Amino acid sequence: MSMWFTVTARDKDTLARTGILSLAHGDVETPAFMPVGTNGSVKAIAHQKLEEMRVPIILGNTYHLYLRPGIEVIDTYGGLHQFSSWNGNILTDSGGFQVFSLAPFRKITEQGVRFRSHIDGSYHELSPEKVIRIQNSLNSDISMVLDVCTPPEIQYNEALKALKITTAWAKRSLKEWRIHDPAPGRALFPILQGNFYKDLRQRSAEELLALDFPGVAVGGLSVGEPFPLFLEMLHHTGELLPPEKPHYLMGIGTPEYILAAVENSIDLFDCVFPTRIARNGSVFTPQGVMALKKAEFEKDTRPIMEDCNCLACRRYSRAYIRHLFKAKEILGPMLTTEHNIQFLLDMTRDIRTAIRNSGFRKYKEAFLDEYRGKHT
Repeated sequence: MSMWFTVTARDKDTLARTGILSLAHGDVETPAFMPVGTNGSVKAIAHQKLEEMRVPIILGNTYHLYLRPGIEVIDTYGGLHQFSSWNGNILTDSGGFQVFSLAPFRKITEQGVRFRSHIDGSYHELSPEKVIRIQNSLNSDISMVLDVCTPPEIQYNEALKALKITTAWAKRSLKEWRIHDPAPGRALFPILQGNFYKDLRQRSAEELLALDFPGVAVGGLSVGEPFPLFLEMLHHTGELLPPEKPHYLMGIGTPEYILAAVENSIDLFDCVFPTRIARNGSVFTPQGVMALKKAEFEKDTRPIMEDCNCLACRRYSRAYIRHLFKAKEILGPMLTTEHNIQFLLDMTRDIRTAIRNSGFRKYKEAFLDEYRGKHT
């Protein structure tokens, strides 16, 4: 696997670092937020706009694309890039989380998982090998192994069983991946599990890292646990990760969680939250999340943010965007989606600058002091 990653700077007081991740469809400066394009589309924003914003990598979802439109359709285009007309990199998750959270019926065995589609109730089976073949058809720049996702507060023996299956599936996934001799610039990541048991987290790290994947993902965090527990397990897990390889924390996308992730050596992160709240009229600002539907913005002539370069802030007022949502105009979610993605792009750019200046902790504290304050 010829993906290339190099650390370009390290913060002096934390595990935060900057890096360059070179993939088949271009370089990614890290730390980086990856917008989620579940069905081959980031909701409410065109791929052309994302390219203009210089978004280097987005997500696709193996589970959803496998069910609809189906891999046979995407195969006729030669992959998801051509099918969706996206010129940047794509990371696809394994579909494991969706199987365990969306499927109305599922049965996990050592061989794989059997489940019913949430779309039409039809039965399907996924094995680690099949998931790799699907992602090869998608031509994903970064593919993920099939893993067993577990909710918080399960018993130790259940978490241990899930860990053992996840490790076994990772070994089978890697074997299948190597059979197909993937093209240069593509990579496969395992997913570290262990639930909220520190010894299991350590065991998962030891077993998966011994397989020498080019990077590693951290799963099973930000799944409903209290924030202090998230921080505790993240810190414990971050210290187990190999310093020379890229680290991906799955499913986080709010400023507080991003800052915690970066502080603990995470390079990549994704979440549907920024675009989801945008479609409901809420936007990120330096002073926190702003709900534009509120009556207080009915005559507010100011932009969402004075120094933001997104179209919403350059051209429109808070009052106008509020009006769009009240009138159920499609332009409203389009503008707020662009804003939230731009906010996180700018934030991660500033984070990289702070790390290069060995001032990440100072940046983090100043950011959170303002973000947790009141709007002006």
